[in-house]
Amino acid sequence: MYPIYIKELKGFFSSLTGYIVIAVFLTVNSLFMWVFPGELNVLSGGHATLDTLFIISPWVFLFLVPAVTMRMISEEKRLGTIELLYSKPVSEMHIVTGKYLAAVSLVFLALLPGLVYYATIWSLGDPQGNLDVGGTAGSVAGLFFLAAVYAAAGLFASSLTQNQVVAFIIAVLISFFLFTGFDSIAMLPGLRNIDEYVVMLGINEHYRSMSRGVIDISDIVYFVVVITIFIEGTRVVLTSRKWKKG
Repeated sequence: MYPIYIKELKGFFSSLTGYIVIAVFLTVNSLFMWVFPGELNVLSGGHATLDTLFIISPWVFLFLVPAVTMRMISEEKRLGTIELLYSKPVSEMHIVTGKYLAAVSLVFLALLPGLVYYATIWSLGDPQGNLDVGGTAGSVAGLFFLAAVYAAAGLFASSLTQNQVVAFIIAVLISFFLFTGFDSIAMLPGLRNIDEYVVMLGINEHYRSMSRGVIDISDIVYFVVVITIFIEGTRVVLTSRKWKKG
């Protein structure tokens, strides 16, 4: 697993992928926070807050993370290098876990420069440092878990096809549904009595919960379960390929 993890992580930064992901994440958030006029602009709003970062970032990751994961298995299938992995003494779970951890590591590295935003907002506060530290920490944790789910869904999508573009589209659709779909379904008239339970099936409810600064074990369990489902699904897809060949 470790060699696969290192290989994928090095692949991100030996090409432009890793740098582009980090640059795009920072650029898009910076534009909304400091350049584009409107309610999300920190300077125009007159409030020293990181709310804009945590509103925009889930949507940025919705496209960035699938762009990272779309090639991780589909390209291996297209080039036939997946067979080389099968020939090595590693299981399908090792392959999936190594690739998944590499994608999550890249997400973590993309979040790290966000400390600049924190320092900037901290200095702009009146009084200086007037920032909800607990809420910020919870929001960062929630954003990381959200992107981790996107990565798991993206890896699953990449295992379904040899076409990177198709894998990207599938991953975006799955992630979009997980983020907003259950909220929309809960608004249907026939589900008014169970709308709260339907909403809890989606990412957004748990992301909002963590953004309040309260790290509830139920929210963490939700993210871990969803991630596990997609990782196991990816493993099953890879295993079924061997069954077909057998």
